[in-house]
Amino acid sequence: MSMPTDPLVETSTSTAHAYAANRANWDGRAAVHATSAAYDVEGLVADPTRISSVIRTDMALLAPHLGGTRIDDDAPLDGLDVCHLQCHIGTDTVSMARLGARVTGVDLSPGSLAVARDLAQRCEIDARWVESEVSEASSAVGGTFDHVHTSIGTICWVQDLDGWARTIAALLRPGGTFFFRDQHPALAAMNDLVRDDVRLGNRYWPLPLGRAFTYSDGMTYTDGDYSQIKAARNYEWPHPVSQTLQALLDAGLHLVAVAEHESLPWQALPVMVPGEDGFVLPMPWREQLPVAWSVVARKPAQG
Repeated sequence: MSMPTDPLVETSTSTAHAYAANRANWDGRAAVHATSAAYDVEGLVADPTRISSVIRTDMALLAPHLGGTRIDDDAPLDGLDVCHLQCHIGTDTVSMARLGARVTGVDLSPGSLAVARDLAQRCEIDARWVESEVSEASSAVGGTFDHVHTSIGTICWVQDLDGWARTIAALLRPGGTFFFRDQHPALAAMNDLVRDDVRLGNRYWPLPLGRAFTYSDGMTYTDGDYSQIKAARNYEWPHPVSQTLQALLDAGLHLVAVAEHESLPWQALPVMVPGEDGFVLPMPWREQLPVAWSVVARKPAQG
């Protein structure tokens, strides 16, 4: 796993400029991730029963809230129309299809979607892929779903969280569920350049409109050939727990479950070490700081 070499720097930028830079950066990352051991594309192709580790973890949290579906079901999403926002190269989207879903993957990066289409074809999975920034996904997709899914490493790339939540609500059918899991914003506030300590170093609260954090180190969070990342500059935005939950509530969704977790699929801080399910903080920090969190929400049923 690579570690960042450049600090986050606050800057003034338009959202359109930031998204264009992120699109180019993620096109490059997709080329790296397509052959990365972390994404295990060839393993998914070779084994039609294989499910990504991200979706295995997600389903353990989500399945109890899917209308009585058993946690140990082989197909907890059977018969459901699922929209996967910020799907990247499609490994998690394909995994949800293998759990019974009819899937639509949405991402702003055409390079990522090209890898996703190829993966689905090689896995003989029927999937729809839509290129769109997440806040415009409802009109781009043009339909509604039983379940909307977004996990993991997603909302830091979204400036307008209220628009994000409204998109989710618009994509859901009445009674439909939404699942979210991501890095905990408290962890994101830690200094990820300090190698032997856990220390505050980044902003926790939202940025004013027109501001973003930026860095340009030409790296990503997996193994691979980084020379394929031609556009190194990217932009991101911090979103505290309260902002995320309030955005979902303001969009009309009902919270079903909120949880905090001690493992994350990538090494967000240099001191994190491999655990049974991803990377964890060593003691005593593991007892002091959550590294991930998750939300299950539901759109109210009509009548």
